[in-house]
Amino acid sequence: MSHADRPDPETVYLDNGDLAATADQLLAELDGLGIPHQTTVHEALYTVEQAKTVVYTDAGAHTKNLFLRNKKGKMFLLVVEQNHVVDLRGLRDILQTPGGQFAFASTDRLGRFLGVVPGSVSPLSIFNDHSGSVRVLFEHSLLAHEWIYLHPCRNTHSTRIKTSDLLKALNHWNHDVTRIDFTSQQIVD
Repeated sequence: MSHADRPDPETVYLDNGDLAATADQLLAELDGLGIPHQTTVHEALYTVEQAKTVVYTDAGAHTKNLFLRNKKGKMFLLVVEQNHVVDLRGLRDILQTPGGQFAFASTDRLGRFLGVVPGSVSPLSIFNDHSGSVRVLFEHSLLAHEWIYLHPCRNTHSTRIKTSDLLKALNHWNHDVTRIDFTSQQIVD
C-alpha cells in the first residue's frame, strides 16, 4: 500500500504557524519533564494491524487513536486499546456533546491541531495542541495498564512510558483527560 498521498511529516505546520514538533523534540520534552521513556524505531506503521507485527521485549498496552470532530467543529482525540471496536454514535451519547455525529477529522485538521499526519496520531501529539482545541478521551480500562506504547509524533517510532507519566505530561500541556467506560456507557470520574 502506497502512502505517497500523505503530507511529509517534517513540513507540517500548526494552526499558529509554527512547525510541528518532531519525534526528537517530543522526546526531549519528556526528558525535560523527567519522564523516563524507551523508544523503538521501526518501519512506518499506518494501521493497528501493521502495528501488531512489531515485537516489543517489554510489556505495555497498545492503542488505537482516533482524531474526531463533530459538526460544530469541536475536536476530540479518542484513545482505546488496539482491539476495541468503537461505536461513534454510542460515544456521542455518552458525552452528550451538542454538534451531531462524530466523523474522522481531515488530514488538514490533523496537521493544524496535532501536528502529525495520518498513522501518527497518539496522545503524545497533544504536545502540539497549544490552543487546547482538542478534548482528550481515554477508554478507562486502558489507564489501568502500568505501561503504554505510543507514537511520539511519528509512526516510525513507538515510545514506551508509564501511563501515570503520560497523564502527567497531558496535564502539563493543559489537557484534562475524560475517562470513558464503554461497557456502562458513561464517563468515569
